[in-house]
Amino acid sequence: MAETSSHKNTKTRGLHRSKTEVPISGKRRLDALSPKIAREVERSSGEKSLAKAIRRLNTQTNKKKELLVPTPNLDKAKKVAEKVARGKLLIQNLSRHQRRFVK
Repeated sequence: MAETSSHKNTKTRGLHRSKTEVPISGKRRLDALSPKIAREVERSSGEKSLAKAIRRLNTQTNKKKELLVPTPNLDKAKKVAEKVARGKLLIQNLSRHQRRFVK
């Protein structure tokens, strides 16, 4: 399925020297990776797809992890992250004005 232009723009906005669609283990890809930040954008609202996105972020051990979701999905993403995430995770809406933090 093709990426929308808003998804492409959101992936790398504000990341310096970032790479997109970075291969990780298990034939998976991470949306964006910079030297300090790993970022995943998940536009769908399903709990399974949110959990998959968080698991992709879990592969990055020494990076700040960010999950970007639409505003209505912030609380749902936080509940899923509390179950699945290992380590700290920052969950933000697509415009990065609202945020939730999971330890």
